[in-house]
Amino acid sequence: MKISYAGICGSDLHIYHGSHPFVKYPRVIGHEFAGVIEAVGDGVSASRIGQRVSVDPVVSCGHCYPCSIGRSNICHNLQVVGVHREGGFSEFCCVPDSLAYNVPDNINAPAAAMVEPFSIAANMLNRTGASARDVALVYGAGPIGLTVVQVLKGVYGVKKLIVADRLDSRLKGALENGADVVVNNSEKELASWLQEQGIAPTLVIDAACHPSIFAEATQIAAPAGRIGLMGFPAETSSVVQRFLNAKELTVYASRLNNKLFPTVIDWMASGKIQPHKLISHRFDFHDIKQALNLFETNPMACCKVLLQFDEE
Repeated sequence: MKISYAGICGSDLHIYHGSHPFVKYPRVIGHEFAGVIEAVGDGVSASRIGQRVSVDPVVSCGHCYPCSIGRSNICHNLQVVGVHREGGFSEFCCVPDSLAYNVPDNINAPAAAMVEPFSIAANMLNRTGASARDVALVYGAGPIGLTVVQVLKGVYGVKKLIVADRLDSRLKGALENGADVVVNNSEKELASWLQEQGIAPTLVIDAACHPSIFAEATQIAAPAGRIGLMGFPAETSSVVQRFLNAKELTVYASRLNNKLFPTVIDWMASGKIQPHKLISHRFDFHDIKQALNLFETNPMACCKVLLQFDEE
């Protein structure tokens, strides 16, 4: 396929700096991308040539235990495009036919590159069983946190949505993307503030991925609440089991996405989510160093940074 746009993710920075545990170098990185099919291999219909597609980067074996129970995103032999095999930060990329999903005409090329980050939110909220009855709290208003915010409001229509972050600029973005209430948890002690407001979240999503959050989430969650954990912090989280048992809390972990690209594409096509709100910068792919530096060093100035490979 010929790449049109590719998004920069935090994991791409880890690969770029040589700190990602699953990468062998050299490697073309990039797992959030979309483009146009230019050629097909054996067994793939030539009618696919010219189709606009977004690529699911999750490559599974199809026969291990997780695959056999419908959880191919945690396949024993998992490979991720842009991590274990060549990715989308290139003018062309070869991908499995089954992972190239057609994109309708009312989704433009930059939005098509945003399907993957929204699929991360879709997987987390599918796992936790979000519903309109929920009072939801999202930690973190970075790019992934904001995809969670959009899906909670635009798709599930949660009753009340609170977002906590330590940067006021990101909290402003949370309000623009659907949050009902925001709180700067560097200025206010979150548990006390929630108690003062009479709020007990039924759904807590950690999109900030700091090890202290898990313990706090068990304290603030309502009885029968659910906690969703995103990201891969290496530090230990200390949790008091009493909170888990006394309130019968349920904890969900989430990795990548489990065949949710068609769902996210449908959400985009129907206007339930609005990826353009998250795209803050576009760079020509020749300026990738400048793009990576901005994304890493100035989180207050940017949200989702895209690389452009093709003329629109």
